Amino acid sequence: MIRTRFTELVGIEHPIVQGGMQWVGRAELASAVSNAGGLGILTGLTQPTPEALAAEIARCQEMTDKPFGVNLTILPTINPPPYDEYRRAIVESGVKVVETAGNNPVNHLPDFHEAGIKVVHKCTSVRHAVKAEEVGVDAVSIDGFECAGHPGEDDIPLLVLLPRTVDSVSIPVIASGGIGDGRGMAAALALGAEGVNMGTRFMATVEAPVHRTVKEQLVANSERDTDLLFRPLRNTSRVARNAISQRVVAMLDEGAQFPEVRDLVAGVRGKTVFETGDLDAGIWTAGMVQGLIYDIPTAAELLERMVAEAEDIIRGRLEKLIG
Repeated sequence: MIRTRFTELVGIEHPIVQGGMQWVGRAELASAVSNAGGLGILTGLTQPTPEALAAEIARCQEMTDKPFGVNLTILPTINPPPYDEYRRAIVESGVKVVETAGNNPVNHLPDFHEAGIKVVHKCTSVRHAVKAEEVGVDAVSIDGFECAGHPGEDDIPLLVLLPRTVDSVSIPVIASGGIGDGRGMAAALALGAEGVNMGTRFMATVEAPVHRTVKEQLVANSERDTDLLFRPLRNTSRVARNAISQRVVAMLDEGAQFPEVRDLVAGVRGKTVFETGDLDAGIWTAGMVQGLIYDIPTAAELLERMVAEAEDIIRGRLEKLIG
């Protein structure tokens, strides 16, 4: 068994977190990860209203008696969601872990901490991790350039970003981006992490609420089968390569602005991919780690395998290298 400050902080058996993923972080997957000893995460804004989120939390509580969390991504938008109401739904539902992402979560921390909720903030840079610690979060999750979704604009891979972050903060650090097996977990622990966060790898599990065709495509894809969207707009997003992503990259490279690609990248189209298995219906996020995905196990099988592999590396292979 691998115990860290993070497993103690949130009350889980294994230092493995299922990251919050739009349209994917639902009760089926979150409860399966938590029941297997990790920390499952519901994605708050996948639910259309705070009331719907409260109902999804209740559904997850019926499916597991283990700790799970809720992701609350805070982004600047013209018409922002009612974040205060989503926060209230989380607090009143009795959830004890929240994963924040996007903007500074400082305005939400007093209510979360008053309710005894531990807050893990996702960051893509050392400076943001330092700031997150300063405002009072309980742990940070650091995303390397390999990750799916938004890797930031610094292009620093996890091998450098993780130890730099560990050197710069005193709170637990969770490694995210490019991790899909026990080897990545052991490497992250060696670099100072106290847990690992996986998104793409959990998409290719039995319980993930996405179409089987998407899961099979993750198995078929290599580490080269992603595209970086919105680079010219300084709002980079890593997605699985398909006809839509390549079209958007080409348009932006030729000088198009966001309004010209808005309809192509609409979130509802990505939701259609996950629901129907039409891989070219829209853009959908996936990280480089898809090159390390070879099967579609249950969440329990994945966690059991990862922990056993990491323990074997730590106790066996690495120890034997010492003369």
